[in-house]
Amino acid sequence: MKISIIGTGYIGSVTGACFAEMGHQIIFVGRDTKKLDLIKSGKSPIFEPGLDQLLLKNQERITTTTDIADAVRNTEITFIGVGTPPREDGSSDLSQIETVSHSIGKALRSDSKYHTIVAKSTVLPGTIEDLIIPILEKESGKKAFIDFGVASNPEFLKEGTAIEDFFKTDRVVIGAQDQKSRDLLEKLYKPLNVPIFKTTLRTSEMIKFASNAFLATKISFANEIGNLCKELGIDSYSVFEGVGLDTRINPKFFRTGIGFGGSCFPKDVCALIAHAKSKGITTKVLNSVMEINDDQPKRMIALLKKHINPKNRTIGVLGLAFKPDTDDIRKARAIPIINMLLKAGARVKVYDPVAMDNFRQQFPDLHYTSSASEVLTADAVLIVTEWKEFENLDYHGKLVIDGRRVEKARNEAAIYEGVCW
Repeated sequence: MKISIIGTGYIGSVTGACFAEMGHQIIFVGRDTKKLDLIKSGKSPIFEPGLDQLLLKNQERITTTTDIADAVRNTEITFIGVGTPPREDGSSDLSQIETVSHSIGKALRSDSKYHTIVAKSTVLPGTIEDLIIPILEKESGKKAFIDFGVASNPEFLKEGTAIEDFFKTDRVVIGAQDQKSRDLLEKLYKPLNVPIFKTTLRTSEMIKFASNAFLATKISFANEIGNLCKELGIDSYSVFEGVGLDTRINPKFFRTGIGFGGSCFPKDVCALIAHAKSKGITTKVLNSVMEINDDQPKRMIALLKKHINPKNRTIGVLGLAFKPDTDDIRKARAIPIINMLLKAGARVKVYDPVAMDNFRQQFPDLHYTSSASEVLTADAVLIVTEWKEFENLDYHGKLVIDGRRVEKARNEAAIYEGVCW
């Protein structure tokens, strides 16, 4: 199958590389020629384990272009994988979706074949019907579901394990109104041999938001219970190990600590809250999810202050990325934690295996160390991201405040405080 992928960020680059691995011909479309050049040379434009190898292995199946019209005309299906960043009020910025839809619509005007456009980007329910389709129809002079197809196919990839998540996914969700698009996507994903859930456009869009909102809720629920466990002298990890054995509940995402960050959970929960508010619906549970998540980093600083006054002291921070195996610092817990440390008058030294260049753009004046062991020379150490290499450090004699449950620190530190245990 000939597939065009619009967007060379996280969604687009992973999706395109995985489709190429499945044997399809892929045209990557983007505005950033540097990213396109990297893809063309077999290198990933983002940090994601295994993506370089996948792009290099499938170079013969991959081409790149900045010309959307050319890509649409030379493929039978187009995936939209551009960003939908949050606005200040929490709503999604759909300007990239709009721009791309205008370009695709113009290309459809001169495309004689039946072409299917698939929204892979995370968009709120109704976006495809109320925004994308009207633009496509206006620009093309054609009718959706008659002259061209439109579908929703949300992604459920986790940064750091995205390739494995693609090929070993729990399910594929297809939202489509026309049978041609539904059949095309079903044929595309059939080799994965996983459940394919077929539904409406709006339901498909909502499944993505409901999934992320529930997982975020699970984390905040665990943290609320974990905060109580801390006060009662109970190990929250043991509690949720026992809770997770209940097959109705499942143990995944019961990791208590300093909360969630990244480009998905905070953005999607806030977008859902803002969207509900615009419809006159109060989201009491989701509001609490975000409030708890915002409070967890404050607990880490409170535990630090229980042992030392950070003013004029050197505080080390291990980990800057929002999670291991990524360089993504969007909504990373390190951001509010370091802001609080600086406000308290601390000198801050930091280390992260891959995210320091990104973090330096936001915090240029921190002391960026060349190794994790250098951070341990600080007066106190905060563990903010659970990178595997942090399990190999020598924590003897150290004051450690742990937000991610690093067992070696827990066993060795002279003074150890877990945020929720």
